[in-house]
Amino acid sequence: MDVTLHLAQDPEADELLGRSPLAALVGMLLDQQVPMEWAFKGPSTIARRMGAEDLDAHDIAAYDPEGFAALLSEKPAVHRYPGSMAGRVQQLCRYLVDTYDGDAEGVWRGVERGAELLRRLQELPGFGRQKAQIFLALLGKQLGVRPEGWREAAGAYGEPDSFRSVADITGPESLTKVRAHKQEMKAAAKAKKASGE
Repeated sequence: MDVTLHLAQDPEADELLGRSPLAALVGMLLDQQVPMEWAFKGPSTIARRMGAEDLDAHDIAAYDPEGFAALLSEKPAVHRYPGSMAGRVQQLCRYLVDTYDGDAEGVWRGVERGAELLRRLQELPGFGRQKAQIFLALLGKQLGVRPEGWREAAGAYGEPDSFRSVADITGPESLTKVRAHKQEMKAAAKAKKASGE
């Protein structure tokens, strides 16, 4: 895995996301209740604060929980909720250590069917169906991981030439389109709620 992603909109952070399967998974995990760029810059910040060039699932899983929460809480914080997200990142890394010997790429390496990959992603701590489908779409669209039926397993996020999620962001222009789509969806949901449907 060595591609250029543009999710953090920061060259150093994006370079790490493009070469590190664990960084990409952690960025996806952090991508909630904060701007996307902030979430996907998180893995690079964590690695730097740990004095490393990449994230290591074994190191993070074994890190003292209070110390790891403090690491994510340093200014600027890695997330709006650094304490709870530190726990989630460690939980993810413990699962990867227990299930894949700490090899994040093991989640998708050799998987032949999209439905199987979706199941594996949904088994990750902190990955519900929607997050798993978005990450599956990111794997297929930008990271070259395309088991049979991956687009169908990713649902609407797998559609070609769409601008629904991080899977579709390749630069500033597509980021603007994804943001516009998300605002439209929020407005539609708000209108539906207001009309009492």
